[in-house]
Amino acid sequence: MNEPTRADRDDDTGGPPGPPPAPRRAGRALSAVLGDLRAVDGALYAAVAATSTPTLDRALRRLSHAADHSKVSLGIAAALALSGARARRAALVGAGAVAVASASTNLLGKRLVHRARPDRESARVTVDRYVPMPASASFPSGHTAAAVAFATAVGVVLPAAAVPLGALASAVGYARVHTGVHYPGDVAAGAVVGIASAAAALAAAAASPVPGVRSVYSAKTVPQTAVGPG
Repeated sequence: MNEPTRADRDDDTGGPPGPPPAPRRAGRALSAVLGDLRAVDGALYAAVAATSTPTLDRALRRLSHAADHSKVSLGIAAALALSGARARRAALVGAGAVAVASASTNLLGKRLVHRARPDRESARVTVDRYVPMPASASFPSGHTAAAVAFATAVGVVLPAAAVPLGALASAVGYARVHTGVHYPGDVAAGAVVGIASAAAALAAAAASPVPGVRSVYSAKTVPQTAVGPG
């Protein structure tokens, strides 16, 4: 009997497998990239946890507490509402942006991405930084989303407030990493959600039929805010 040729051995039934289909290769590449990003995210979280900052610990813990339920942002909105007409409009659109950001993170983002909260005991986060660990998913950061949404929306209406509010939003985002309840990636995603939420609130205000509201947003202004690490 004749020996099978190489062509016979390399047919569909007995030959070596060919390269995987393109969708499978793309999926593997995406998984590899996401794995690398998670590794970087975890390394940044660990670096923050390992850095001793006793002077900052108490202040950032208090800021994180103050940002619960957007108390800081809504308190600023209340103060703005007592000022002139433009400040009141800024407060209105800022509160609307906070509402959009909160709904986007809690009703959509956290339900789609079920990321577990960091293990701050394993990361050796000092107990002096501790705030209550939320029971919700970690991704994205709702505190950051709300703070960035408010800073962006108000900053568009009141440009003079953009820098201080942007700095405050950045501090809130970092505080969530510093206290051990979020990874830096959660905060970065929250900032993106916040900017998008502010844009939605500004667009809604621009289309509002209420007299005196739409005129504030008629200028072609691109929402911007300072977003820091975390």
